[in-house]
Order: sequence, then C-alpha cells, then structure tokens
Amino acid sequence: MNVTDQNYKEEVLDFKGVALVDFWAPWCGPCKIQGPIIDELAEKMKDNPKVKVAKLDTDQNPNVAMVNQIFSIPTLIIYKDGEVADKLVGLRSPEELEQKIKELL
Repeated sequence: MNVTDQNYKEEVLDFKGVALVDFWAPWCGPCKIQGPIIDELAEKMKDNPKVKVAKLDTDQNPNVAMVNQIFSIPTLIIYKDGEVADKLVGLRSPEELEQKIKELL
C-alpha cells in the first residue's frame, strides 16, 4: 500500500498493530533494491490484520518525511500502535524485517 501526507495519520498512526513504512524516492538506487523486498514482505504479511506494510514516496509527500526526520533513504520506520518502535536506515533483508515485525506482535 502507498501512503501519503493526506492519509498517513489514518493509515499508520491510528493503526492498531505493527506498521512498517518504507520511505523512498524514484531516483534512489538503493530504494530500487529495497522496494521489491518490501513488496515481498507485504505479500507475505497480507493475511495478518495486525500488520500493515506501506511505502511513502518522499518526493511526493515531503511533510511526513520532514516530521519523521528522514535524511537518508531508504529509511524504514516500524510503528507499534502508532508509536515509533524502530527506525532503520539503509537496505534491510526480508528476514530481518520479518523478524522485527514478529517481535512486536
């Protein structure tokens, strides 16, 4: 799922469960590698109502990126019930991300 400045609060901050948000941009080389990993994780977790996996294009949605102090991309923020539980900068493996989500469930 893609989130935006307009729906970020509703989709991520108000979500009861674990939400992982991938902050990315189309011109970012490492983001092009991370993107398919995020898509794979979203597919794997899609049947769990307590998990949401989303992407936010920082070029199109600068307000949320600024509020979250995103200075490097890709940056992944994992929320638990709307609160930041972890912030990861740089490429991450699907195994690491899945483990972090499971630890928070």
